[in-house]
Amino acid sequence: MKIWDDVDRYISETLVQPDAALQAALTAADQAGLPPISVSPAHGKLLFLLARAVGAKRILEIGTLAGYSAIWLARALPPGGQLITLEAVEKHATVARKNIERAGLSAMVDVRVGQALDTLPGLAGPFDLTFIDADKQNNAEYFRQALKLSRPGSLIIVDNVVRDGAVIDAHSRNAAVLGVRRLYELFAKEPRVAATAIQTVGVKGYDGFAIAQVLS
Repeated sequence: MKIWDDVDRYISETLVQPDAALQAALTAADQAGLPPISVSPAHGKLLFLLARAVGAKRILEIGTLAGYSAIWLARALPPGGQLITLEAVEKHATVARKNIERAGLSAMVDVRVGQALDTLPGLAGPFDLTFIDADKQNNAEYFRQALKLSRPGSLIIVDNVVRDGAVIDAHSRNAAVLGVRRLYELFAKEPRVAATAIQTVGVKGYDGFAIAQVLS
């Protein structure tokens, strides 16, 4: 819907403002033929603010793509902080590394290539914040692994959890929708976290994100 796009642009122009490194990352992704599925500027700044709010010193990202959200997250880190971001596709990781280097963040960002379900068990926690934005059919397992790598007070954020409203279709056979529904079910049963989800509209259409705080 056009009004959503216009409002999102107004928010970005007013509250996010132009940024050469972030725009260059989006341009590089487009030129490399990567899918245009990076978070919106407003969502990127939200990730930055959440990371700052919890005083994150170590951040985990599952799903790097071109490194746009990684730049936002890494900018929230204090000196000596670390972001580990996991990417399944070497081509995407190559683009991301160049974008992260251009942003002057290579020293604090570690881009690791491989299937996240293979990489995650080898990581050492705790992470103060985890951002999950990868293949949706594995959302529940990514969350389980992220929870193992968290501490009380850590945040776990999962993107794309509304799917144009398809999340309420109990009869869906879409792998992404099924993955998101399994995530909701896991949230509801997991006593170690408090979770909610927010619907969003904007340049990325109708979707939403979930956020969980680790309690124990």
